[in-house]
Amino acid sequence: MIAFPEHALERMEERGASRHEVRKAIREGEASDARHGRTEFTYTFPFEDEWNAPHYDNRELTVYAANDGGDWIVVTVISRYH
Repeated sequence: MIAFPEHALERMEERGASRHEVRKAIREGEASDARHGRTEFTYTFPFEDEWNAPHYDNRELTVYAANDGGDWIVVTVISRYH
């Protein structure tokens, strides 16, 4: 299971990320250790669109999540457009 606390949902909305994309990043992205015992998942999506005016080809989504007995709790999400 992947849980989305309110804080994570707010960051996702601000940064243009959907639940589907966050799930895909966790399931298929590159995982690495992050601070405070969390895991960082990074996945690059084709974007080919505009975000706040400029046009971008790709969007890198970084998801920080905590593992809770096999379930993931999304802490925050960062989008980088390039």
